[in-house]
Amino acid sequence: MSKIPLTVKGAEMLRTELNHLKTDARPKVIQAIAEARAHGDLKENAEYHAAREQQGFIEGRIKEIESKLSHAQIIDVTTLQADGRVVFGSTVDVYEDETDEEHTFQIVGEDEADIKKGLISVSSPIARALIGKSVDDTAEVETPKGLRHLEIVEVRYT
Repeated sequence: MSKIPLTVKGAEMLRTELNHLKTDARPKVIQAIAEARAHGDLKENAEYHAAREQQGFIEGRIKEIESKLSHAQIIDVTTLQADGRVVFGSTVDVYEDETDEEHTFQIVGEDEADIKKGLISVSSPIARALIGKSVDDTAEVETPKGLRHLEIVEVRYT
């Protein structure tokens, strides 16, 4: 498996979720299974089956997060020497001519992406168009609505 790029914040979010699953969610579902077993016949016990299903989900998510963290390449953007270029982890302010709007994006890993918060995946078309560009450069992005022109106003490494 290849390295998965993650920002420092993204890795911390995954560690927090992993800790929650191991210390809170897993013990609760084990307790729920024990209580459901105490009710008797397991074949027709919906509580037991729901708890077992939840346990499977939790265990699967724990393994997924552990795998991602073990294969993660954690990138601290504050230590990069990017010389004003857009790179993984950087925050970019862009101006879009077509809509006369400014947008702010941070380029992050797949698991961190949340467009509502301005976090875009490094593999997204917008991020791919922006990477390597500098202030005053224009990135062209092909979208379902047509070609978008994004002029880079500012690049930050925070």
